[in-house]
Amino acid sequence: MRRVAVTGIGLITPVGCGREAVWSALAAGRSGIVRIEEFDTSSLRTNIAGVCRDFRPLDFFDEREMARLDRVSQMAIAATGMATREAGLANGQLDSYDVGVILGTGFGGQGSIEEYCGAFFSNGKGRRSALAIPKSMYNASSSNIAIRFKTRGPNLTVTTACSSGANAIGQAFHLIRYGHADRMIAGGADAPVTPVVMDAWKDMRVLSTKNDPPERACKPFSANRDGFVLAEGAGIVVLEALDLAVERGARIYAEIIGYGSTADASHITFPDPDGEANAIWRALKDAGITAAEIDHINAHGTATKLNDQSETEAIKRVFGSRAHEIPINSIKSMIGHSMGAAGAIEFIATTLAIDSQIIPPTINYEEADPQCDLDYITEGARRISSNSRLRTAMSNSFGFGGNNAVLVVRAYQG
Repeated sequence: MRRVAVTGIGLITPVGCGREAVWSALAAGRSGIVRIEEFDTSSLRTNIAGVCRDFRPLDFFDEREMARLDRVSQMAIAATGMATREAGLANGQLDSYDVGVILGTGFGGQGSIEEYCGAFFSNGKGRRSALAIPKSMYNASSSNIAIRFKTRGPNLTVTTACSSGANAIGQAFHLIRYGHADRMIAGGADAPVTPVVMDAWKDMRVLSTKNDPPERACKPFSANRDGFVLAEGAGIVVLEALDLAVERGARIYAEIIGYGSTADASHITFPDPDGEANAIWRALKDAGITAAEIDHINAHGTATKLNDQSETEAIKRVFGSRAHEIPINSIKSMIGHSMGAAGAIEFIATTLAIDSQIIPPTINYEEADPQCDLDYITEGARRISSNSRLRTAMSNSFGFGGNNAVLVVRAYQG
């Protein structure tokens, strides 16, 4: 089996674009949740979201290109450009049948779907675009990445709700580990902050309604949490066989060493700690390590009552009494829940925590919940001392449908 390195990172999030900007914001505990101004929310109970306002498509595309790409593809391509530049890979080095793309998404080109449907139901008054299908299909982003960067290897789209991005990275990791690819572009992208999606979530009553102030709305693990905050974003990593990365002198952020994926097979929306715990166990087994070796967990941590309790219970089942000693955080408290992109962005945050020896905080924690009683890093970013080095960390992603994905990443040592 080959070792697999993370050599490039691309991020578009509500707290900024690019690795440096995003990491600076997360380490500072800065929220990117804002009041929605992009469409009318007067009929909604929730009028806040994580919107990527620092993302300016014209910095990456001309107007003709933009017209052919849904916002989700724009973000995915832009983040891929960041990641490949960081990895030091020019297009010529990506033009290979040994380089592929696996991208996670929960909603695909949702904006384009809503635009077309609006025209369709306007009694013939709306102009319908011939590009609606190629813009909105779920594999549009991964296909457009391949076209833009000339990657000719496996090209797949994963859609497992909130675990999509994590599953995409895990599958890409295994393709390289077992010799089916040399390099993979992997991650997730979603742009679900749209009128229809916001209205649909409203009826499920899982969104936070703490609209004022927006930045205080998302409260993972706090007893007064009332739901998640919807967001958009993209997180892309370049994964490559470690020997190839070392040979070309690439900067190595960390190694990905384990991946576990399970299905609860119990309920379409209610999480099951048994399924989540088994995903954690499988990731540890895949990594060839014990639970005692995990130094940090980046939690799924959505700020819904059920998810936070279930995840806490799953962690306790795996780690036993040591669960109380492991630093745990939820960056969704700052950037919201970007659905299919969430697991990828959180994997990147976990990788950067190892790289920098800083764990970002879980902000907005206000009231202790007896059922959520672990160390959620609520006092601000935690800097790891040289005596207690952060070496191995885990990122949890649990999605609707009972789809669970867990990734394990370790500091690189040659």
